[in-house]
Amino acid sequence: MKTIKIMPCLDMKDGRVVKGVNFINLKDAGDPVDNAVFYEKEGADELAMLDITATLENRKTMLKWVKDVASVINIPLTVGGGISTLEDIEQVIEAGANKISMNSAAVRNPKLIEEAAKRYGSERVTIAIDGKRNRALPSGFEVVVSGGTKPVGKDAIQWAKQCENLGAGTILPTSMDGDGTREGYDIEFTRAITEAVKVPVIASGGAGRLEHFYEAVAKGGAQILLAASVFHFRILSIKEVKEFLKAKGLKVNI
Repeated sequence: MKTIKIMPCLDMKDGRVVKGVNFINLKDAGDPVDNAVFYEKEGADELAMLDITATLENRKTMLKWVKDVASVINIPLTVGGGISTLEDIEQVIEAGANKISMNSAAVRNPKLIEEAAKRYGSERVTIAIDGKRNRALPSGFEVVVSGGTKPVGKDAIQWAKQCENLGAGTILPTSMDGDGTREGYDIEFTRAITEAVKVPVIASGGAGRLEHFYEAVAKGGAQILLAASVFHFRILSIKEVKEFLKAKGLKVNI
């Protein structure tokens, strides 16, 4: 049985952690360093940090934020947002990230996945896939880029398979339909991805209750459970989530 990991996510804007619903209506959720320290003490297995406006603002990831957060934690840190070249990846890793996450840049230039995996190892390359329902595509899910603003006409499940073939070590699908709603992970979307690839899949977007975390594993097949607002606004604690999953028979590090 694989160990299930809990991964809080720091969505970053203007140096602060923020959280919205369906990628809009952002609310302040505190200081990134304070949040990072708190989550590691709480028992987080990994931490994600996404510069959510970097691509929209046509700029690179703010390396200072990465350095500040990486300097106060020992758990693995995945950083994404505005990473579009091997040089960007190098700088983010040098700033303290253990893994990088790419979305829009990988869609524009799939070869970058292959180059990154060869240079830094597949285990350091996460591909984030923002998906939205679109019945016109084979799987019913379409890839959306640029912080959830641009549908690209690409089938999300086929794209996940392609990413794995190119060397991605982890897939991070986020359902735009569920993001921030706290109504549960998009199990249909998550399961479609986990059934299509062999690499670990991170469930993301919509966690609100303890049952949602369990469903993402039992029904969705996810190995890593990412959540933001439910932790930022102290609706649930990581300890509560882990104890609930353990009581359900799943393997977690407590």
